Order: sequence, then C-alpha cells, then structure tokens
Amino acid sequence: MSEPAARGHEHLGRLVRRVQADARVPAVSVALHRADRPLWTCTVGDTGSDNPLAPDTQFRIGSVTKTFTAALTLQCRDDGLLDLDDPVGRHLDLPAHGELTVRRLLSHTAGLQREPFGDVWDTLRAPDADRLVAELDRAERVLPTARRFHYSNLAMAVLGRLVARLRGESWAQALSERILTPLGLTDTTVTPRPTAATGFLVDAYSDEAHPEPPTDFGAVGPAAQLWSTATDMARWAAFLADPAALDPAGAVLAPATLDEMRWPLTTTDETLWGAGFGLGLILVPQGERVMHVGHDGAMPGFLAGVYGRRGGDGTAGAMGAAVLGSSGTATELFDLPHRLLAAAVEQDPADIEPWRPGAPAPAALRGVLGRWWGEGFEYVFSWQDGSLRARGAGDPAGRPPAIFVPLPDRPDVFRTASGREAGELLRLTRDDTGAVVRMHWATYRFTRHQETFDRYDFRTGR
Repeated sequence: MSEPAARGHEHLGRLVRRVQADARVPAVSVALHRADRPLWTCTVGDTGSDNPLAPDTQFRIGSVTKTFTAALTLQCRDDGLLDLDDPVGRHLDLPAHGELTVRRLLSHTAGLQREPFGDVWDTLRAPDADRLVAELDRAERVLPTARRFHYSNLAMAVLGRLVARLRGESWAQALSERILTPLGLTDTTVTPRPTAATGFLVDAYSDEAHPEPPTDFGAVGPAAQLWSTATDMARWAAFLADPAALDPAGAVLAPATLDEMRWPLTTTDETLWGAGFGLGLILVPQGERVMHVGHDGAMPGFLAGVYGRRGGDGTAGAMGAAVLGSSGTATELFDLPHRLLAAAVEQDPADIEPWRPGAPAPAALRGVLGRWWGEGFEYVFSWQDGSLRARGAGDPAGRPPAIFVPLPDRPDVFRTASGREAGELLRLTRDDTGAVVRMHWATYRFTRHQETFDRYDFRTGR
C-alpha cells in the first residue's frame, strides 16, 4: 500500500470511530469502493449477539431499497414494457390513483401520501399485495401532482407491484435475477441471515440499548425491505456513480439510463437547495461540479447511507461509500459517507492519467477547429478523444464541453450529445471550395469573427 493510501485509511478509520463513539452506535460497518484501489472496510462495535461483527455482517438498509426498485422500473422501460409518462393504471388494475405516472411515482412528485392506509408503524404489520391494492382508494393524494417533493413509501410499493406484474414474477425474484446476481451482490437479501446485526434504540439519557423488533414490510418491501453488507452497498454505490466500470456490457442498466436517473427532477427542500431527487435517487451536490448520488435508509434499529461520487479533481472511477449502523437515531451516520468520500479524495486522490497523442480530426472537419463567435461570445471547437467538441473561451476548466455526434444521413449536421445545448443540432455551411464559413448551433449563427445579430462585422467594419 502506498504511503498516501495508508495515511488516508488511517484518517478514514478515525472518522468512523469518532462517529461510532460520539453518536453511540452499537455497531458500524463501513466500506469504500474505488476502481484504482483495493476495497477498504472498517467495523466498530459488536452485533448485539454472539456473532462477531465483520465486513460481511448484514444490516437492514431501509430506503436504500428504493434505488433497486427504481432500477428495476427503468429496466422495464428500457425493455419496452412501459413509458415513464404512462399512467400506472395502464399496467395495473387499481381502484384509485391509476392516473399517476410512473415518472411522478419514481421522483416522489405524485403527491401520494407517505404510507399505505392504516397505522403501519403502530401495528408493524404491513399489507400484503392484494390488500395494498384494495386499499389504495383509502389513501390520500395529499398534494397536487407535480406541486413539490413529497416522500412516499406507498409510491415505491406501487412501483414494486408494477415490476412484478410486468415481469410475471415477484419483485424479489426480479431483483435477484436482474440486479443482484449480475452485479455479484451476493450478501443482499430480502430476509436477514442468522448472523445479521441486531437493531437498537439507544436510550437518550443512559447507555442502555433497547433491541428493536424485527419487521417484515410485506408488499411495501420494494420501499424498505432489504438487508445487506457495507461491501455490497459500496459496490452498488459505485455502480450508481459509474455503471460502465462495473457493468461494461450494460447488462443491468445502460450508462445513459443511469444518467437519466441521476438528473434532478425536484429539490427536496425549496428553501434550502442542498439536495435534489431524480428517478429514485437522492442527489447531494458537493461543490466544484461534484455530485454524490445514492440514498439514505432508516428502519427500526438501523440507519444506512449509500452514495457514489461523480466529478471533481481526484475522484476515482467507480467510487462509492456505504455506512451501515445498528442505531435508529444516530443521524450522524447519514453525513458520514459524504465525509468519507471527500476525505478519500483529499487524502489519496486518483492518479493523474498522462496525456497521449491521438488520431487527427477527419479532413472534412479540420476547417471547423479553432475559434468561432456566436451571440457575441467566443467559443473554441476542437477534436479530442475521437469527437468534435466545443466550449466557451472563458469557461472554467471543470465545465464539461459540448460533444457532437454526426447524423449518419447528413454529413454536415451533428447532434449535441452532451453539455451545452444537449439535443440541439449543429449545422455546417460550406462555400464553393468546401471550406466551412458559417455554422448554426441551436439555430444561432456562428462565424469566425464577432458580429451583431444583423451581421455587422467588427473586424471589417461592414
């Protein structure tokens, strides 16, 4: 192990031990996954039984389960079984709320009440699938659709039922076959193993820890049922951040689908833009174009935080952290994965890849390269990594460029694949000699010299 890595691991371990002690968590299990280093794990405390605490000890991960249900739903979309803007009632026979769309349910913007009908947290008895559906007409729409973020376990339970209906098997079977097995998440299960940690409520005014009763969430399982290990969850977090590194063939989800899931559809607090929500995923910006993507989880006696890191100088590929704890009230655990990811980058940043010469631009595009002006601003077009790119001349270094892909049937027309004006067309105009003399990007004219909109050329004065 390199000296920076050793120092980094020592620092990470102290962070974990500090939180375990200060927050009074009976057991904490942590893992950090990154493509360029061996898996790092840390455990502190004990399981509450005769079974020793180890990296493969299972904890309940609560609402981190929702990220799996979201992935299963997007798999159905990618397989042509549904559209995200379909009303869910198009695929399920529901007594109420069938007009709510799949997209709204995934993003918690459907306005559906938080829990199924009844006092499930008093009885600790969740409905089975038939009762969940039968009692939907007793569940409220507490907010207008699309009004704002409103977290709903019931919404995710309906999506779990949708997945089961479209796949012709149980939600648990679909999960095992289509996500857990392909990604090697062998320690993630619907029911706990005998060696799982015990969940506790730690007394507020003494050191006593009260065991919480085990619960089965029944048909609400797609929202919060799963048990897992820190090592499995760090790998899952890495997948959410960098799917191509763990699933290069796209067998589970295509990278473009994860891009879609990570796009923020709403903020979780309109007065404090500290987090957003995509399609089943929590998005926590860290500044300097760094985003942590994943989910928190809470069930009686357990808390979990599972996040992958994207962007920023020093961030490694496939970087994810998982923090699992056996206290239901130690909310300091929620912040710990973010602190661990940031500390890992600071203490042991990813190696800097050397630049190497590449292939030249195609002859037909060499006349496009260099500086152009549009809307009064200067842009630089370049050929890098096999694609035509553009960025503002004054853009900060961390801002990603626009990347263009050619249309196969129109040689001088490109689609903006990512970055500024994503989705828009770039059209090249050539003179009689074949030289590119103008371009239009998103219909705005681009010329070699600065011009007003009525084409006054400041260089020539005409």
